Amino acid sequence: MKVLMIASEIFPLAKTGGLADAVGAMARALAGLGAEVRLVMPAYRAVLEKAGELAETGMEVEIPLGGRKVKGIILRAEIGGKIPTYLVRCDSYFLRAGLYGDARGDYPDNAERFAFFCKAALQVAKRLAPWEVIHCHDWQAGLVPVLKGARGADYPELGGARDILTIHNMAHQGIFPPSIWELLELDREYFTPRHLEFYGQVNILKGAILFADAVTTVSGKYAAEIKTPEYGCGLDGVMRDREKDLHGILNGVDYQEWDPATDRHIKKNYRPKNLAGKALCKKDLQQISGLSVKPSVPLIGVVSRLADQKGLDIVAEVLDDLMGFDLQIVILGAGEEKYQTLLAGLPAKYPGKVSVKIGFDETLAHKIEAGADIFLMPSKFEPCGLNQMFSLKYGTIPVVRATGGLDDTIEDYDPLAGSGNGFKFSGYSGATLLEAVKRALTLYVNKGAWRRLMAGAMAADFSWEKSARSYLALYQKLLKSGSP
Repeated sequence: MKVLMIASEIFPLAKTGGLADAVGAMARALAGLGAEVRLVMPAYRAVLEKAGELAETGMEVEIPLGGRKVKGIILRAEIGGKIPTYLVRCDSYFLRAGLYGDARGDYPDNAERFAFFCKAALQVAKRLAPWEVIHCHDWQAGLVPVLKGARGADYPELGGARDILTIHNMAHQGIFPPSIWELLELDREYFTPRHLEFYGQVNILKGAILFADAVTTVSGKYAAEIKTPEYGCGLDGVMRDREKDLHGILNGVDYQEWDPATDRHIKKNYRPKNLAGKALCKKDLQQISGLSVKPSVPLIGVVSRLADQKGLDIVAEVLDDLMGFDLQIVILGAGEEKYQTLLAGLPAKYPGKVSVKIGFDETLAHKIEAGADIFLMPSKFEPCGLNQMFSLKYGTIPVVRATGGLDDTIEDYDPLAGSGNGFKFSGYSGATLLEAVKRALTLYVNKGAWRRLMAGAMAADFSWEKSARSYLALYQKLLKSGSP
């Protein structure tokens, strides 16, 4: 099975969030099952800084963009020790501090940047053909199935390849003014509501959904949700039209990176049958975060993008009530200025009880997973979510809202049966969030019941192999039947 994956970020080369983790781990898992996988992504500044790991390929591209030609070169790296990754270098587009934007917002030329990237990725695909599957991720790679499938497309080498699109977050669609149409070099017949036109704008994700042979998203619950007006972000009708081609495949966890038994970032490794190390990790987290070192006080961890989507608005509703409990909170994240400002003031207001770090810190993220007792994810919507699955492995009990992948992976604790692996709430409000936290804190006092809950959580298996097998089965079905 020859698979080419195209994505705007891939761990460990470049990362802003779960997309990079998912693509990198998916590629390794597919390769582990025998697929011949190669990857394409942009050569960002962060990638070029690892120049010792890059190799020249001798490939150059000259891409038409709105009546002019833009040149690029193709570099090569490897991830997972053996998976070739082709890097599209064009410094005027990608040699920037951020992948998609800066503190002022998205880069204004993102349509041009990723149109160039998709056209260059197709040139790489042509030169390395044949392929059986071309698997694209999110809107930044979404022009690939459109350009490949449009009438008059000049990609005969790719004719036998099936196109798959994975939507990691429907809220990000690549919507641009109609003035960018000339960059695409597509016939105007495709600027209609049946194709890429969306309320007078160009919607790249919409085009990708309509042109791909199959569409997947990153959990079964989210696949159902995006067919509804509440979660479809304006494309629910398009998703209903493609319902038979839509598949929800849960992301997995890369346990090579996220396992308390081997995690190189944490103070002391631990296992389900020997949890002594977790207490040391909690003490370490309290110390480095400026919290009072109190072993018996429940410690809540949050690692999140600071945005309404992540439920920060309902957290803000009940912050004073939450801090009225005997607990501690450590928060790591960056995002909307209003939340950064709100959270940055908490440590002074609640000394010894709250720690906040604005930004992203991979080591601290691991330390929070290992050192916290409870992990809070009150998302308004969550296509898959990874932190709740990381938390289970680390015996850090998730408190989540029942949406998307959070609902698929967390089973609400039942005190009568003693079943479940976390705590869930359904209504989107500060009150329902607070009630779920109260339930967790009440159980935390019962050390025996809490240990049993931890044991069940740590036994959960969300490894990538199962998910990768589902992708391989879909690939094979597409190739065999010509349709999903």
